Amino acid sequence: MTLAFVVFFFSLFAIAFLFALKSWEIRKERIVFAPLREKADVRALQLKELLDAARLDLSKLPPGAVRLSRIGIHQLALGFAALARGAEGYAHQVADLVSYKHHFEKRDTRSEFLKKVAEHKSGNGLDTTADNGHNT
Repeated sequence: MTLAFVVFFFSLFAIAFLFALKSWEIRKERIVFAPLREKADVRALQLKELLDAARLDLSKLPPGAVRLSRIGIHQLALGFAALARGAEGYAHQVADLVSYKHHFEKRDTRSEFLKKVAEHKSGNGLDTTADNGHNT
């Protein structure tokens, strides 16, 4: 969620900067990065033509092909998730290998206070049939 906020505010400031730049260019009657902007305009028009052609080609595809491509993308995502799970296991093995505490195993705490808290939470430290110290 934080990444979304960062991207949003960066985009907002970038748009505000572009408006400010355009305002400055109009006042000064000067164009900043003119050759670069011309090249970018040409590339943008080429991209627009490509997208229009792709849209026309995709509209010619039968719905079955679209469904199959969706299924293929879904299977690809599942495969990637399985690969990520496998990589996670290997990452734990590598972390264990480079750690100075090889084969870390949880042991009992040495703190008496923490032992009493654990006993209390598990119910071993209390008599559950008693009236908890309340005399009526």
